Amino acid sequence: MESRRSFVKTLGTGTALSVFGFSSIEAAESMLFTENVISNKPIRIGIIGAENSHTIGYGKLFNIDKMFPGVEVKYVWGETEEFAKTAMEKGQIPNMVKDPLEMFGKIDALIVDHRHPKFHLKPAEPFVKAGIPTFIDKPFCYRVAEGKEFLEMAHRTGTPISSYSSEAHKDGTFDIKNQVETMGVISHVTISGPADLESPYGGVFFYGIHMVQPLMYIFGDDIRKVRITRSGKNTTATMIFGNEMLATLIFKNLSYGWRIFAETKEGTVELKSRIENNIPGKNYTDMVEMFRTGKEPLAHQSILKCIAVLEALERSAANEGWENVTM
Repeated sequence: MESRRSFVKTLGTGTALSVFGFSSIEAAESMLFTENVISNKPIRIGIIGAENSHTIGYGKLFNIDKMFPGVEVKYVWGETEEFAKTAMEKGQIPNMVKDPLEMFGKIDALIVDHRHPKFHLKPAEPFVKAGIPTFIDKPFCYRVAEGKEFLEMAHRTGTPISSYSSEAHKDGTFDIKNQVETMGVISHVTISGPADLESPYGGVFFYGIHMVQPLMYIFGDDIRKVRITRSGKNTTATMIFGNEMLATLIFKNLSYGWRIFAETKEGTVELKSRIENNIPGKNYTDMVEMFRTGKEPLAHQSILKCIAVLEALERSAANEGWENVTM
């Protein structure tokens, strides 16, 4: 069911200036004023999905700790009423809706937060079509084809969209990337982290993204082929990059946390950030900046490529053979 838009989208800068015939100085002053107004306006967030603990985390971040003054989670829809009420209580979210469309006209930004990525895109569609900036919690979607169609729709409507792993999108990852750029040739990378091919929330998609996407941030998106290897409950994956670098993913099932090692001419070194991650984290500040300004922190193509890699890993899990990463 479609709801009528209850708001007017801001005109594009070029259109607005040409319509009103501003001089260049007046235009510059107007743009600065507009940016200032946008940067200080309150933002009302609605969340679709409450099964995931992230929803409570968003409530704590915005409503309890008030890390971003003026930004609040106002509404939540839960997969069950119990999930929604728990999120309301622990995240101090004031309103529950029984249909996500009840949030129309009441929110300025949307977060979609299901455990299984196959549920992410459909409920977001009417909001994106209406121009509501939307953040899709990881993983973005379950299939590249549906993700591509969704992002093309967002592009046509001019609605800012983003999605990423919090383990990838943080200051420390960008610091590691800067270090790697000075290390010369790297032939092999090993990353370990929790992941479960049998997870009911999308198998490798659910936690595998926390290994795949950091590697893409650090070493680039050009992953060509992947292969899963299993021994009982123990699993590894191999990824081949376009420059012939190999990456080995170790799926941890006895412990938690992520570590990355790289083989260089000087030997095997652990890739560690030299800086502390900011509080609030870059994943949150970039999301809020997108809500305020429309600036998307990650290219759509990169979002889709990550899903393509996860899809290839899923296919390989079924046959333990090499699978090409296809878009």
